[in-house]
Amino acid sequence: MDPSELQELAARERAAQPKIVIRTCMSTACLAVDSEPVKAALDAAVEETGLKDRVKVVGVGCLGLCGKGPLVAVDPTGELYQHVTPEQARSIVSSVAGGPVTAERLDPTSPFFSKQVAVVRENSGMIDPERIEAYIAADGYVALTTALRDMSPSDVVDAITASGLRGRGGAGFPTGLKWAMVAKSPSDRKFVVCNGDEGDPGAFMDRSILESDPHRVLEGMAIAAYAVGASQGFIYVRGEYPLAITRLKKAIQQAKRLGLLGAQILDSSLDLRIDLRIGAGAFVCGEETGLLASIEGRRGTPRARPPFPAERGLWGFPTVINNVETLANIPTILRKGPEWFASIGTERSKGTKVFALAGKILNTGLIEVPMGMPLRTIVEEMGGGVAVGKAKAVQTGGPSGGCIPAALFDTPVDFEALAQVGSMMGSGGLVVMDEADNMVDVARFFMEFCTEESCGKCVPCRAGTVQMLRMLTRIADGEGHEEDLETLESLCTMVKSASLCGLGQSAPNPVLSTLRYFRHEYEEALRRRRSSHEESGDKAGDSAG
Repeated sequence: MDPSELQELAARERAAQPKIVIRTCMSTACLAVDSEPVKAALDAAVEETGLKDRVKVVGVGCLGLCGKGPLVAVDPTGELYQHVTPEQARSIVSSVAGGPVTAERLDPTSPFFSKQVAVVRENSGMIDPERIEAYIAADGYVALTTALRDMSPSDVVDAITASGLRGRGGAGFPTGLKWAMVAKSPSDRKFVVCNGDEGDPGAFMDRSILESDPHRVLEGMAIAAYAVGASQGFIYVRGEYPLAITRLKKAIQQAKRLGLLGAQILDSSLDLRIDLRIGAGAFVCGEETGLLASIEGRRGTPRARPPFPAERGLWGFPTVINNVETLANIPTILRKGPEWFASIGTERSKGTKVFALAGKILNTGLIEVPMGMPLRTIVEEMGGGVAVGKAKAVQTGGPSGGCIPAALFDTPVDFEALAQVGSMMGSGGLVVMDEADNMVDVARFFMEFCTEESCGKCVPCRAGTVQMLRMLTRIADGEGHEEDLETLESLCTMVKSASLCGLGQSAPNPVLSTLRYFRHEYEEALRRRRSSHEESGDKAGDSAG
């Protein structure tokens, strides 16, 4: 396929669109609450009412408000319906002819939707993720065409650098700088790797992107390959994401069929093969060197750096490794320009961030917001606040992040601001806790996770996390000692500074942040122990008397 044929395909697909499109979420969250029968009922109702020439039912990716599924949207009227049943689905179709609707409406102008800025998620919930034609009609592969036809590889690297895009996997390393390091390498063999090993509790951003818009990630990888001179790519996805894997496989096959992967892509000199690698669910394989080891067929354990993957990656060759969301930004940056992207966000944190809202909050689901938006806006306006009482804290960054108290909800969401309050961006999980949550238990939960997921390669993480978990358990169970808090902080410092990889280095963050902001809850647990021992002593004295 050449660029002119790509344009013709896009035009045909757009011309074939009917007047009315009913979009049904077919992503994991909605499928789990039976969106498949809802779509079947919509299809049957269109057939029965003779509206096939005017109405089309499309299964789409995530519509965002995951806790209210199954979700159904109607274009061009803009109606959005929640908790739709097959019976209500029929009424949605009949409404096209003026009939009443029994389904419950959602307000598409509510803060949950109106405060979002769609960059990565611009196609999510809008197109059929299983049809490459739908992606092409939505300007898919236009950015790749522009790069191959009008830009040199160094021009592409410069554009990504100018955009200010930073890695969305958590560390926030400048993407353009990483690409430049690989591009400048004289090696005749290079790789591009997509890290889809999303393992943080409460996080499902990458899964949703892969399920909703897989071709966006493939296009981002192809642009990266052109920019750095790679001819082989790998997408590493955890095995717990079967729908994402199925749609990725289909997307790769479709792209090959149309000549958008393979040899001489779009009549250019770019040759690129992309293969899938399925992870077995080890959290440590989200760490880039552990992930590369797993792709190579070895045990997924991290190694010391330097050298970094950009210097010595897969099989010792220079490798670009970006996470799903990072790569999904690339096509939009090239289509709309690096200046446009850089105009969103803050001075040092450009663009948007996708978050998975979870926990004790009314509106759970996926949002994409400009960097710099205050946590308070996300929790209280977009999330709708908590159901009972008040929000107590927000955990960002998963087991690598920290707990931010309600008093600091005016903190802007960007890399620097979150680090200053003892947390981190992480991959984008955002878990809201209310006043019923005990923060010692929260710290123990995350430490238990880190203990179980430690690969055991280095002693500080292998032994340190176990000792911290034991100490947290004693404190939470009312068996702690006064000196435990000082010992716990000392252990945190040791593990943070001496561990080999990011898992161990960040494992103490939830403990340190809860000690910093909720120390009184630790002290209350210690007082419970004293009270219990004093009461036991009194009873023993009474018995003796």
